[in-house]
Amino acid sequence: MPVNETLSQYSDWSYTTAVAVYVLAMVFFLVEQSFGRKGRQAAARTRERAQELVGAGGGPVGTVAVPPPGETAGPRPPRTRAERIGRMGAALTVLGALLHLAALVLRGLATSRVPWGNMYEYIMIVCFIAVVTWLAVMRKFPVRHLSAFVLLPVVILMFVGGTWLYAVAAPLVPALQSYWLVIHVSAAASASGVFLVPGVASILYLVKARHERDPAKFARFGARLPALDVLDRIAYRTTVFAFPVFTFGVLCGAVWAEAAWGRFWGWDPKETVAFIAWVIYAAYLHSRATAGWRGNRAAIINVIGFAATVFNLFFVNLVTTGLHSYAGVS
Repeated sequence: MPVNETLSQYSDWSYTTAVAVYVLAMVFFLVEQSFGRKGRQAAARTRERAQELVGAGGGPVGTVAVPPPGETAGPRPPRTRAERIGRMGAALTVLGALLHLAALVLRGLATSRVPWGNMYEYIMIVCFIAVVTWLAVMRKFPVRHLSAFVLLPVVILMFVGGTWLYAVAAPLVPALQSYWLVIHVSAAASASGVFLVPGVASILYLVKARHERDPAKFARFGARLPALDVLDRIAYRTTVFAFPVFTFGVLCGAVWAEAAWGRFWGWDPKETVAFIAWVIYAAYLHSRATAGWRGNRAAIINVIGFAATVFNLFFVNLVTTGLHSYAGVS
């Protein structure tokens, strides 16, 4: 089918605008990260004061104080300027995600196919999944001020994808005209996007751990990071979610390889590095479940797995030659 050039142009505009919005959101989050410490310290003092009152006879810790009949609870403390800026950054991130989604949908409508048939489109969907995953994490954990560290690799990936790896909207090459493209590549892209979040969380964990061992190291930055337990839980829970999806994607890739090339596994560079990444993440989850590994060792394994995923995305696709080289997709 012919490509709809108008929808393709709208997709490109949405993509570029999404990158610009993400950059602006990063600025807002960096302001909150840099100047929001006083507000967080005030909140911590409020919690400590509440615990003191509970200890003085206000009831068990964690219970909600009920005001006497005829009285109302006190007003909520006003938000600090840094907190308001952080909330604006979160709103911009949602707006960027909507523009990002529009770019994907318009690209698919313009080409009458799923929008992940080349490296440009693949990076687009990986980054979209990463942003959506982080928005879900922000609702669960108080880590909004760390959003700039997640958006930074997203913006870099999208910049590289939109410049050096950009591909004009076109029909699929014959080798990719299979329903397995929908199943296999969507699973691989979803897992890769989710894996970006635990990768960043584990890097921040190592920085925080080093700061706690030696407060002189990363003095300003480390003090503003969340507790180690929070970063560890983010890394573990998102990896637990992504690993089965990644496993499903690898298995579907093997089935597609048998249908297309007559073998389930041929140690192609893409297959080999994907298997190595799978083993690393399996070792991470296994060590957490059986040996009780936590702390630096678990974080280092997770960072290595993230590095293998990035290596597979760029180096294997762009430098090596293999059966996956024609499209730059998994």
